[in-house]
Amino acid sequence: MQKDTLFATLSEALAAHDKRAVRAQLEQMHVADFAAAVGDFNAGLAAQLLDLLSLPDHAEVFGYLDPQLQADIACRMPRNELAALFSQMESDERADLYNRLSEDQQQTLLPGLAQAEREDVRRLASYPEKTAGAMMSSDYATLRSHWTVRKALQRLRLEAPDKETIYQTYVIDGDRHLVGTISLRELILSNPEALIADIMLTEVVAVRVDEDQEDVSEKIRHYDLLALPVLDSAERLVGIVTYDDAMDAVVEEATEDAQKIASVAALEAPMNQVSSWELYRKRVGWLVLLVFGALLSGAGIAHFEAIIESNVALVFFMPLLVGSGGNAGSQSAALMVRALATGEVDLKDWAKVLAREVFVAGALGLTMAAAVFGLGMFRGGMEIAIVVASAMVCVVLAGSLIGLSLPFILSRVKMDPATASGPLVTTIVDATGVLIYLGFASMMLDLAV
Repeated sequence: MQKDTLFATLSEALAAHDKRAVRAQLEQMHVADFAAAVGDFNAGLAAQLLDLLSLPDHAEVFGYLDPQLQADIACRMPRNELAALFSQMESDERADLYNRLSEDQQQTLLPGLAQAEREDVRRLASYPEKTAGAMMSSDYATLRSHWTVRKALQRLRLEAPDKETIYQTYVIDGDRHLVGTISLRELILSNPEALIADIMLTEVVAVRVDEDQEDVSEKIRHYDLLALPVLDSAERLVGIVTYDDAMDAVVEEATEDAQKIASVAALEAPMNQVSSWELYRKRVGWLVLLVFGALLSGAGIAHFEAIIESNVALVFFMPLLVGSGGNAGSQSAALMVRALATGEVDLKDWAKVLAREVFVAGALGLTMAAAVFGLGMFRGGMEIAIVVASAMVCVVLAGSLIGLSLPFILSRVKMDPATASGPLVTTIVDATGVLIYLGFASMMLDLAV
């Protein structure tokens, strides 16, 4: 069904308070698509629409909604209804929503939860944002090493409805220390009387609760895991991070990096929900800073004013040269930021990568110099052509090396390398390109500065 048609259908059902129509619509489509349609309504109407669903369906659809819309809907719900919804939600989603509520709303909600749920919410919500603890789920299945496969399968049948995944199960001892892991496939194929201790894997990939979410996602990708166990400082199993939560974290990190590449501070809400003031506040800082950076280019032009007046043809090539250097720098920075993010290169690889970049950038510069030499001959003669071609080689080389080096430098001082891309590189390379170009012109045309 088309999105507009679905919106109209749900609007009609909502106006008629037709529970049967809404529930029938949900049965005909994937819950994620239904949630996307609910997200087109404002918070008040979305809350009314969800109220027409059964509580389990309400919770399932609610989990797919945008986080800010979840918080807006939760603020409109009576305490008993919100507590009932919390009891149906997955543990990690429940903790995320809890953190988005105001302190008064949190204190109002907690008494309505069962003690186990209340303690679980508080524990998961206490971990710092963007760590393994903040993204993990406490809905996981555990086994004991002395159990038989038959007993393990019986236990999983009982626990499966309340667990986020049972495809990978974790074996713990009496103190909840992680001693092994076993897949559901292995359990099904094993002798029912075999002991878990004899068939489990004892080399388990795990993360600590304070580990960065980007590192967690990378481990899940690298080891091709469905879930990753999370341990506390005492090596006790406290949760798991599933691949779908890791994918959400990857999207979040990629969005943040893309915003930083454009010299925009990370937005705290989706673009279609963030306020105009928030957009202004996140963008103005870098723009003002880069204005002062651009003054370096103006200072360079002013310094070489005499040579520009004597050779007006130089002005024609200035945007071309400066733009070429900025483009080359942005290319190098983008490649390096991504390589650092994926672990393809490390800080210790800087010298090796730099040496290769000198060769590549030099070749690029020579190619571009050959392309503009003829244009220089046409516009200003042999002398101008030599100046432009020589400057092109040096500007492209300098821009590429600056673009390559800035991410390494920022990583070394514990800053996000993504900040080195886009406008920052362009501003620095522009000023450098002006100085190189006019410096070459001053030297090669043998004029006094």
